[in-house]
Amino acid sequence: MSSSLPLPVGASAETSPSLSRKDVQTLGLSALGGTLEFYDFVIYVFFATVLGKLFFPVDMPDWLRQLQTFGIFAAGYLSRPLGGIIIAHFGDILGRKRMFTLSIFMMAVPTLVIGLLPTYASIGVAAPLLLLAMRVLQGAAIGGEMPGAWVFVAEHVPAKRYGFGVGALTAGITGGILLGSLVAMAINRHYSPADVSDFAWRIPFILGGVFGLISVYLRRFLHETPVFQELAKRRTVARELPLKTILREHRAACVLVALLTWVLSAAVVVVVLMTPSYLQKVHGIAPTLALEANAVATLMLTLGCVLAGWANDRFGTRPVMLLGFGGLVLTSYLFYTGLPGTPTSLIWSYGLVGLFVGSIAMVPIVGVRAFPAAVRFSGLSFAYNMSYAIFGGLTPIIITLWVQKDVLAPAHYVAALAAMGFVLGLVPMSSRGYQKK
Repeated sequence: MSSSLPLPVGASAETSPSLSRKDVQTLGLSALGGTLEFYDFVIYVFFATVLGKLFFPVDMPDWLRQLQTFGIFAAGYLSRPLGGIIIAHFGDILGRKRMFTLSIFMMAVPTLVIGLLPTYASIGVAAPLLLLAMRVLQGAAIGGEMPGAWVFVAEHVPAKRYGFGVGALTAGITGGILLGSLVAMAINRHYSPADVSDFAWRIPFILGGVFGLISVYLRRFLHETPVFQELAKRRTVARELPLKTILREHRAACVLVALLTWVLSAAVVVVVLMTPSYLQKVHGIAPTLALEANAVATLMLTLGCVLAGWANDRFGTRPVMLLGFGGLVLTSYLFYTGLPGTPTSLIWSYGLVGLFVGSIAMVPIVGVRAFPAAVRFSGLSFAYNMSYAIFGGLTPIIITLWVQKDVLAPAHYVAALAAMGFVLGLVPMSSRGYQKK
């Protein structure tokens, strides 16, 4: 970032370039909260089949039950923009910390409630309606949590550790997917299908809610960001509706972040969330092997986020974006064209593409600094959540229809979006961030 920029991302020039104990505490508590919150959001998909049988009539056709179950899941995506805009609005006016704590509270309570909900057999149509309401609240919470967490950490860590801080936090957030996958595997291995349907499906939701509330308590020990404190001291906190300023003055930044978010959503939704089902249905791979390979890929994704953040600080944004997204193009084709392969080749190639999916950490690294401090939270939240709601929702439909005609549809889609990420790495704003005119 240029030294002429007021209130740059990261700590002040007097701050040590190394992470202090306070920085590590901030990063650790933020990452832990992000892991638990994203776990709460995705655990639904791992038990969607069971939830469909319990929350809809038994005589409903299976295809319709599945459609409505995933429709409720999709409602979480659709409510992200609204929750993100509202939470970010007050985050730019009242402070990052308050909204950062509120978002995880809004996720923990609905998750706990889902684990305690009566089923359709007990209360009829009220059961799916309550489930829908909880998913809407979860979506609103995650819409505020992710941009809020990125801004919070970015404004705390020293400028020379900015990439590592954001990358490590992103790793913590994506670790929620891994945690959800591991918990689902443990529940299904420890309990019989009858036990899972009877009571065991509730365990991961109750655990997620309880640990989420613990995370709310732990965030009491976080401090407001130095950047927001300086804004408040200078009385430059946003006075008008921050979204109005963004749409009037920062449209280019919104477009850049929205396109990069499309890249992120393609990589996460296709490679991590959809591929286990694709492996089973298209290539006849055993469910256990598919889930184990997916767990390896998700672990490599988590490591890849940290690596991308570290490399950003060491080598700069543009080289990391070009190498990361270029590598994602190549490894996507390497993985999908090599299927079904052997168990060893499946795990190895899935893990490799997962590592390059870690390049998605560059999205918040670029996105946070694309907006000035006064409207940073709102700008990132608006562009990120609107794009994710559109493309995250459309991607499963596109891939499902496309794969009927071409089994390599996932490879083509991910590679095409990764190529766009490569091109966006050449855009000056990606490297320089917001420039005061």
